[in-house]
Amino acid sequence: MNLILSNAQIVTADEVFTGTVQVVDGRIADVAHGNTSLPAAIDCEGDYLIPGLIELHTDNMEKHMMPRPGVEWPLLSAMLIHDAQVAAAGITTVFDSIRIGEVETKSAKPLAIAPIIQAIRQGIDARLMRADHLLHLRCEIAADDVIDELTPLLDEPLLKLLSIMDHTPGQRQWTNLDKFRIYTQKNAHWDEAKLQSVIAELTALQERNAVPNRRSIVGFARERGIAVASHDDTTAEHVEEAVADGVSISEFPTTVEAARAARDKGIGIMMGAPNVVRGGSHSGNVAAADLARLDLLDALSSDYVPASLLFAAFLLRDQAGWSLPQAVATVTKNPARMANLDDRGEIAPGLRADLVRVRESEHIPHPLMVWVNGQRAA
Repeated sequence: MNLILSNAQIVTADEVFTGTVQVVDGRIADVAHGNTSLPAAIDCEGDYLIPGLIELHTDNMEKHMMPRPGVEWPLLSAMLIHDAQVAAAGITTVFDSIRIGEVETKSAKPLAIAPIIQAIRQGIDARLMRADHLLHLRCEIAADDVIDELTPLLDEPLLKLLSIMDHTPGQRQWTNLDKFRIYTQKNAHWDEAKLQSVIAELTALQERNAVPNRRSIVGFARERGIAVASHDDTTAEHVEEAVADGVSISEFPTTVEAARAARDKGIGIMMGAPNVVRGGSHSGNVAAADLARLDLLDALSSDYVPASLLFAAFLLRDQAGWSLPQAVATVTKNPARMANLDDRGEIAPGLRADLVRVRESEHIPHPLMVWVNGQRAA
């Protein structure tokens, strides 16, 4: 199927210009300056045309599968709602992020991993998905069961990213125990005795499991050529550890120190798009916009709000003084390269025709039309 999009403000890796994009059999065949008079062309009316957004880490799927604690929704139905939501947000490639390993005390039993992956595959095989779905397994290295859960999934063809997480009180995001105390008061309402008991239990788990589990996960990734992200780096030492492990992505560093160390070591820096939209971290960590102004930001993730991804990219242009190509690259080209996807992320001949027509109103970008592999998806 052929597609011609004309009279668009085309955002390439280097510039923005009025032009025409021609698509043949799902690939970009030509990118040209100027308009066309061909009657088959879609007139984009001067709207922006950008590459499809690439989402490396989203928890959006989980909230549809368990909309309330203890309430499990039929998995395929939840997956299709999630898929429609990300496609409508302009996301054409999404890494569905699933947590592996359980360490927190929760009232609701976590969802089983295998049926979730089965639902993703069922949606793909039935050609029900609008976006291209891949898998990101978030590995809690302090958990007793993380290796047992991960091992059967390592040869899943959709698996393209592993992240190493440690949410133990006193570690990384929870280096400041007062922040952990505030968090638990919002969710668990423990008294001080219960809180101290939980901290002691989780600390013992971490001391027993973190090092051997991390080594195993890194080894699995190396054997299979899977990209690895380090989650919530807080210190330069965390980044040094990531370098030794062959990590390519520093995912949500919590401090300028960690982000600067990642930049010095050539590790890609990814922050949350909601952090940009809200003007700061909801948990008191470094603001993504501040990292952008220091040139310590490479990619964004929508995390828990799919619509934040496109919005945040345009805010980087407005608030950090970035060019639009540089800002758009944080949600297209850069995450593609960080995840070893070399067939997408730019508007250039030969690449997949994953495209988004964007209209900006009152400095807010709105996805009007979305194409995946040249096919209309939203």
